[in-house]
Amino acid sequence: MKPAPEEAAVLAARRARIMAAMEGGVLLLAAASEQRRTADIAWPFRQDSDFDYVTGFPEPDAVAVLAPQAEKPFVLFVRPHDPERALWVGPRAGVEGAIADYGADAAFPLDDLDKELPRLLAKAPHVYLSLGREDPLAARLLAAVRRVHAERPRAGTGPTAIRDADELLHELRLHKEPDEIARLRAAIGIACEAHRAAMASARPGMHEYEVEALIDYTFRRRGAVGPAYPSIVAAGANATILHYTANDQPLREGELLLVDAGAERAGYCADVTRTFPVGRRFAPAQRDLYDAVLAAQLAAIAAVRPGTTLEAIHTAAVRVLVEALIGLGLLAGSVDEAVEKETYRRFYMHRTSHWLGRDVHDVGRYKIDERPRPLVPGMVFTVEPGLYVPADAEDVPAAFRGIGIRIEDDVLVTERGVEVLSAAAPKQVVEVEALRAEALG
Repeated sequence: MKPAPEEAAVLAARRARIMAAMEGGVLLLAAASEQRRTADIAWPFRQDSDFDYVTGFPEPDAVAVLAPQAEKPFVLFVRPHDPERALWVGPRAGVEGAIADYGADAAFPLDDLDKELPRLLAKAPHVYLSLGREDPLAARLLAAVRRVHAERPRAGTGPTAIRDADELLHELRLHKEPDEIARLRAAIGIACEAHRAAMASARPGMHEYEVEALIDYTFRRRGAVGPAYPSIVAAGANATILHYTANDQPLREGELLLVDAGAERAGYCADVTRTFPVGRRFAPAQRDLYDAVLAAQLAAIAAVRPGTTLEAIHTAAVRVLVEALIGLGLLAGSVDEAVEKETYRRFYMHRTSHWLGRDVHDVGRYKIDERPRPLVPGMVFTVEPGLYVPADAEDVPAAFRGIGIRIEDDVLVTERGVEVLSAAAPKQVVEVEALRAEALG
């Protein structure tokens, strides 16, 4: 689907900012390729995040060139029209559509890449190329750069260096534009609706996959392409497995259900986790751990503001968790000692935050000059403390064993502090238990 005029304007302005930041040279980007699922059946196609961010072009096996000094600075190499193939999978944009619908200044069939690319690179002092890509199309681009470089002694011009395109694009992607924030709000709103539906529908005797199916249905019904990642629907002790995705076990009265599920819509991802009782209410030990995780999350969110760091936010959450673990008898010693020696990592082994955007674990450096980077308005990330007590932890009180709890929200750094984009998903105990009582009648 070709971009609407307002989206095309956003993409054009974004390319202008990228080219202004390039310090000359030429940027080469490869689209994603289709991936085979079985025999002649492909997985649903998802465009490479960087390529989509720059071009908005939705088809596989394409190449984009940004050459700020050229007369036609935005060039696309694409698959040409194929009327016979269109009968089976639909039409391609082709060379004409790349120009008319996607704003390219020039376009060529992909088969012309080896012929045309040397001309585009001939006077470039350096080339921006993703150093993290390892696939045939990326290898083809690197080979083309090498061929042009090999001609430099005779030609007298050509690239003498390859710069990492990720360093350029990922720092830009880290700072979300208004259009990106609007898309994130939409994806996160759909995810929150799905979490509310799960809380209002889960019952003892159901299976995890039934809750997953309800979540997937809500995503698609609201216009998302589907889950942004394999949904985690983990009942009971399954919730102590951080990336549990089997989702095939029954829901039992007296257990908790951890749901980590986010929608992807218009190229942007949500990432939301809620934990709630399969029955009407939290058991006392469950409530103790839940209160600890919720308090840690609220403390972490309260610490979000321009100028602070994700490291400081993590520390805020850890201290609250450690105080609770000591108070409940799951850790010994002082808070400072437990934090320093990281004895808490037995029950809380992951970080509190990661960037969020086009990718669930989005791009952008966490440190600058080996120091945690200060937050600035426009950054979006998760806040997701948790506690996970193994079922076989015989040295802790039996009531705590096999409990896994995580509470995850998506937040935006604002000029004044923070906005919780996923606030519509209930997490306060009174809200959660009210939903569960209503669900169970």
